[in-house]
Amino acid sequence: MDATVRKIKSGEVAANRKRGGDLRVMLSPLTVGARSGFMGVGTLAPGERISEHYHPYSEEFVYVVSGTIRLITSGDRPLDVAAGEAVMVPMNTRHRIENHGTEPAFVVFHSSPLAPDPALGHVDTEPAPGPGEDPKVGGVDGTA
Repeated sequence: MDATVRKIKSGEVAANRKRGGDLRVMLSPLTVGARSGFMGVGTLAPGERISEHYHPYSEEFVYVVSGTIRLITSGDRPLDVAAGEAVMVPMNTRHRIENHGTEPAFVVFHSSPLAPDPALGHVDTEPAPGPGEDPKVGGVDGTA
């Protein structure tokens, strides 16, 4: 295997529950030295949500592997996204993700490009429902 290729298992990254659900940033500057964005997975139990936020420097791509999520954006009607479907959230768009279904929803998310500083990449617009710190993504140089 090429020395620049690195495989990450979801269990190798700590779950983060601060913004809701079980979020795991898997491929990022911090974990694999990524320079153009980051990717992770999330699980939302029935009734769980990821609190409203926006990304001033990035687009966010979400693919639903199983279950159904509801994407709610500012000014738009709610959009249900089912297994096998994907959605792109444009830069600077306030959004939240909810699970109104009866089964867990499992999603893959990717944000790109990276913000110039990790602290600038995610802006919360409502209180986070869970305990803990913000997820660690790392800067382009692999720090923070």
